[in-house]
Amino acid sequence: MSLHLGDTAPDFEQDSSIGKIKFHEWAGDSWVVLFSHPADFTPVCTTELGLTAKLKDEFAKRNVKALALSVDPADKHKDWIKDIEETQKTVVGFPIIADADKTVSTLYDMIHPNQSETATVRSLFVIDPKKKIRLTITYPMSTGRNFDEVLRVIDALQLTDKYTVATPGNWRDGDDVIIPLTVQDEAVIKQKYPKGYTASRPYLRLTPQPNK
Repeated sequence: MSLHLGDTAPDFEQDSSIGKIKFHEWAGDSWVVLFSHPADFTPVCTTELGLTAKLKDEFAKRNVKALALSVDPADKHKDWIKDIEETQKTVVGFPIIADADKTVSTLYDMIHPNQSETATVRSLFVIDPKKKIRLTITYPMSTGRNFDEVLRVIDALQLTDKYTVATPGNWRDGDDVIIPLTVQDEAVIKQKYPKGYTASRPYLRLTPQPNK
């Protein structure tokens, strides 16, 4: 199954390191970062889950829940969590889905046969409170993810949901933002962007971030 931006994230019920999870119910009104791993007790995955655990407060500030997945069973996840916590000096406070029957992996197209017939690649989905898929990133098995980028994109998504703006390349919270081309009326611009704007070209108008 191929998922696209704006699609409803498929619901599922699956075992996890904290017991059965009904995904949409568990997500509630939060944003969700759902990310898969090739297998338990693997080095890159261990560092990624440690990083995610250490970002607990950053995720909480953004109303985000983290949810990991691999195709190993729940009892193996629990043993792996002990290793993660010991080696990465943190506490894993989020569940890991035990997708032994590959139900969720299939729903979210996480198994890429040219990489592996049995293990999930490093897929990552950002899902909003309406259960819509807002971002997908897929990394090869050998490359660890950049979780600073995940937080940056969530900041941008939440900002552009609230205000009529777009974000330029490499944007970070606090930087200037872009007035979209759909906004052309000067009276509307003055109302929506009271801090004014600069335009190096008619189509390239930068304005201070509205909520800063």
